[in-house]
Amino acid sequence: MINLLKLLTFIMPWSLRRRALEKWFGYQIHPTARIGLSWVFPRELVMDAFSKIEHFTVAIHLDLIKMNTKSSIGRGNWITGFSTIGNHSHFKHQIDRHAELLLGESAAITKYHHLDCTNRIEIGKFTTIAGYHSQLLTHSINILENRQDSFPIYIGEYAFIGTNVVLIGGAYLPSYSVLSAKSLLNKRYNEERTLYGGVPAKPIKAIPITAKYFTRTEGFVY
Repeated sequence: MINLLKLLTFIMPWSLRRRALEKWFGYQIHPTARIGLSWVFPRELVMDAFSKIEHFTVAIHLDLIKMNTKSSIGRGNWITGFSTIGNHSHFKHQIDRHAELLLGESAAITKYHHLDCTNRIEIGKFTTIAGYHSQLLTHSINILENRQDSFPIYIGEYAFIGTNVVLIGGAYLPSYSVLSAKSLLNKRYNEERTLYGGVPAKPIKAIPITAKYFTRTEGFVY
């Protein structure tokens, strides 16, 4: 029955679809928010004013997607998770795990990225996941313990993530920072206004305090 309702919402005009998603699935979708031709069915969905999900994105098996005002998810993204609800054999040792995607105000995920939200991925306001084919992977096999493990990924405010990067569980990119293209971030860094890059990523140089990207008031860069 649930899958039938999902299919019915998928073919509805958006004005009807939004109402159906709220009534049938309990989602909270602002009248100005919008979802394109995308299969987006987390357990909970909260979309604030002018937030949007574009066409051909899949988002399934998460407990929560929370999109703040003017945040956006572009075309062709694959967003997965592993719900904390249910009797699963995986991740039982992680009682504080949250299968969530949290986007701050005007945060943007562009096109064709893969986000594994087995654990929380939090993206701060005015941050851009730019380019194509980046992977944010919160879970992996723990070789020492021979079990699946997961750790959250945090990206601060006004950060810029270059194309085709990899962030793994436990990665922490501070606010007002840049992660260069094709880098691997596998640990926590705290120094803001810094360019990080490499495999694995390391601090490369300071970014001038005058960089205008860090003080913009509109998320989209023209």
